Amino acid sequence: MTSAAALRALHHAPAPGGGPLVLPGPWDAASARAFADAGFPALATPSAGVAASLGYADGETPAAEMFAAVARIARAVDVPVSADVEDGYGLAPRELVGRLLEAGAAGCNLEDGDRASGLLKDSREQADFLAAVRAEAGDALVVNARVDTFLKGDADPEPAIARGRLYAAAGADCLYPILAPPPLLAALAEAVGLPVNALALPDGPSPHELGRLGAARVTFGGGLHGRAMAGVAETAARLAAGLWGEV
Repeated sequence: MTSAAALRALHHAPAPGGGPLVLPGPWDAASARAFADAGFPALATPSAGVAASLGYADGETPAAEMFAAVARIARAVDVPVSADVEDGYGLAPRELVGRLLEAGAAGCNLEDGDRASGLLKDSREQADFLAAVRAEAGDALVVNARVDTFLKGDADPEPAIARGRLYAAAGADCLYPILAPPPLLAALAEAVGLPVNALALPDGPSPHELGRLGAARVTFGGGLHGRAMAGVAETAARLAAGLWGEV
């Protein structure tokens, strides 16, 4: 079974204990090894965490540096890695797919918010883009289609459903309605006909609870990197205070 086939299958098979597929977000090779060694069957890079590790704000990482980071992460582990490649960096589908596969990615996130303008992309144009990515990739990538309507402040689920149906018809494997209210997850999955990815937030439902509410897949955005860096900041403060023996 290829890495992409293994990742795709994980979206449809209950995790041990009956929960959803939980995909921690590594930001470098060392964090990827830590998550893989803990037993997670797959990983999903977060653009925000990778950007921060490279010294950029989220959305400002040059494409070449993002693909290089994904390649280092994928080389470091023996589990499938999905790569958050934001809105595709303006690359044509053939080049985007080629660079993802060259980096060793088994899947990708592609969002329908335009990073440059801050607006939503035209849904049919995005569907055409996703269809072209699917045509170039065949079965070699699991395509997680991110829908940004809730992120942009639209609480009505109907626009997300309309976009999701177009993206499903274009060949997406999974729908990611980022920041969708958790009680809507099951209805979104049923209406679109795809597994749904939910974002786990520190003050929100646990991954297992998100699964109970309808999520087939749970990711963390830059949350895990943020938590790790809070630990680094605490260590740095103790060192600065001369508390070396207590670090």
